[in-house]
Amino acid sequence: MYKNKAEDGGNNICGQKIRESREKLPEKTSQRKLADMLQRAGLDIDKNAVQRIESGKRFVTDIELKVIAEVLGVSYQDLLDY
Repeated sequence: MYKNKAEDGGNNICGQKIRESREKLPEKTSQRKLADMLQRAGLDIDKNAVQRIESGKRFVTDIELKVIAEVLGVSYQDLLDY
């Protein structure tokens, strides 16, 4: 049977890794600051969307994942490995 949920029931498998990567950035980066960084990179996303992604409540498109990885300075594969 096809599943479009993560093993934990979330809507993505990258949210936890995104949070961890954000918290490892050299300068303290809040969810709002990450949203601002993503907007400057051309991704239409706000703080609430970042919060929902990190908590696994929001799906993440491949386009979003690519930009998020670039902004965080990691590979998208790093965000998908769990």
